[in-house]
Amino acid sequence: MPADKSLYLGVDIGGTKIGVCIGDAQANILERTRLTTAQFPSADAALDEVVRVASRFAIDRVMHVGVSCAGPLDAARGLVLSPPNLPGWKEVPVCRILQDRLGKPVRLENDANAAALAEWQFGAGRGTADMVFLTCSTGLGGGIIANGRLLRGHSGLAGEVGHLRLTDDGPRAYDKAGSLEAWASGSGLAQQAGRPSDEVGRAALAGDPQAMALVARAGEMLGRGLAILCDVLDPEVIVCGTLALRLGDLYLEPARRVLAREALRPCRVVPAALGDDLPEKAALAVALMLE
Repeated sequence: MPADKSLYLGVDIGGTKIGVCIGDAQANILERTRLTTAQFPSADAALDEVVRVASRFAIDRVMHVGVSCAGPLDAARGLVLSPPNLPGWKEVPVCRILQDRLGKPVRLENDANAAALAEWQFGAGRGTADMVFLTCSTGLGGGIIANGRLLRGHSGLAGEVGHLRLTDDGPRAYDKAGSLEAWASGSGLAQQAGRPSDEVGRAALAGDPQAMALVARAGEMLGRGLAILCDVLDPEVIVCGTLALRLGDLYLEPARRVLAREALRPCRVVPAALGDDLPEKAALAVALMLE
């Protein structure tokens, strides 16, 4: 590990895994450990292990710690509130716990905002001033970069675009029928198909007509959401996550066609560039915000 570089600790907390990494000021990952979230009986146990892993790294050279976590959370107070994919994580003061244990400044962001920061600084949005990132994963959240700054909104909920209602009826997400998340996310695809979204994706890539039609419809609904975002925010580029990477143009081309038809000024729509490293790089991007 280079002796003359400032280092940063990134912690990505998800429902399936917890990633702990150390990286440099360009978010290059130098060391990384991934833990299975379900192996821990409580948030305290999980954070104890995060501290143990971090202590094996060059923690004395770490400047700042960034934590990326699914919401809801209160970034200003450093609290993870009660994410549905993290049972038992209720009002957990993640920043205070890690700062007390590691002796470093700690910052918390929701995972979509953190990923937006990473893709903007180091990935597909690099060089832009106005960018939207969409998770396009199990759920559909977003992060907004406006005029070179992360846009949080009054309550910290800016970017929750999955709640946009596109149709009066249809699949449901968070008890809202016809929302963007219900139509265009992985959980929405699963709901419409009656089987796991991974199965639908594999079938679509293999040429199954029914699966391809479902993915195309999801892409078209995504395009409706993209058109709204373009008309309201006028971004230079919209970066899309997991489904865009796994399904490629089967998902993105229908979205681009609808966007071109409906938006006043359509922008570029591209897959995320950071790939499997995105969760940890997102946490490092949060740490770098403390600079």
